[in-house]
Amino acid sequence: MMYQISLYAIPTIIFLVAVRKYRERKWGKCQNTVKLNGKVALVTGANSGIGYEIAKELAARGAHVILACRNLEKAIAAAAEIRKSLQNNPVLEPLELDLSSLRSVQSFAKIVNEYEFIHILVNNAGVAYPRNQRLQSIDGFEMHFAVNHLGHFYLTTLLEKVLVRSRARIIVVASSLHEKGRLDLKAIRNLEFEEGENLYANSKLANVYFAQELARRFKKSMNVHAVCPGWVYTNLFRHSFKWYHCILMVPVAFLYMRTAKQGSETAIYCATEPSLDEETGLMYKDCKKYNSKTIFYDKIATQLWDESQDMVNSCINQD
Repeated sequence: MMYQISLYAIPTIIFLVAVRKYRERKWGKCQNTVKLNGKVALVTGANSGIGYEIAKELAARGAHVILACRNLEKAIAAAAEIRKSLQNNPVLEPLELDLSSLRSVQSFAKIVNEYEFIHILVNNAGVAYPRNQRLQSIDGFEMHFAVNHLGHFYLTTLLEKVLVRSRARIIVVASSLHEKGRLDLKAIRNLEFEEGENLYANSKLANVYFAQELARRFKKSMNVHAVCPGWVYTNLFRHSFKWYHCILMVPVAFLYMRTAKQGSETAIYCATEPSLDEETGLMYKDCKKYNSKTIFYDKIATQLWDESQDMVNSCINQD
């Protein structure tokens, strides 16, 4: 019996491993070895997952890396872990940033604006909750929109002067799931969403529109790149998956799911690749341009920017 099982199991395992290796060859890998000595990089959500791997690689290249994380203790622990793994005595600065709170974003920006330059800003942090949950941020905004888009929007605009002075590269970690999203600004403002609506996908669509509008407004003073990291094994979807999902998804995940390191490659590429100096406002996946199925409209990008600014103003100025 065991012999018969092994007779089928071993070839199956070999086949799956071969398919996995074949797929991995198609996933982009940042090939450049650009050094970042003297550069300052800021990575949100840097204590785990993709953000951790981005911060680690930028530090390995010599950058002074600010780890902006919701939990300061985890940020400190991540910085310590990176220091232990690198031999170049990296400069790492863990700071607290809760993107679900515009007040926290404001306080964080006051500290970071003391820097003369910020050469790289990676807007990476994000949340994902089950579709049947309708959570609100401390400021009363839908949680996906608040963390994945609005907090990063506010942070980036608050750092405008130092980013322009640095001619910075802005990396917006989005997702190809933006193609399943919709951007109804009235619904976002009034918290009126359809039952089962994919609010995570909506926030990723907002990410791409934000990157496009930011690129248009600052075309001559910064480079903006939207990034899809692929389907990555991180704790982003920890709120959505149950233990039995893991069992059911193992075969699919083995073939399609990337490690956090693999998922970080395109963001690192966009943050460091010299050939992108003249490109801005585009989206990338697997370290190359990504052609979205979504039709984008400049008018919607402008409306999102204006509505985001109104939301921030209404919250910050209410005192």
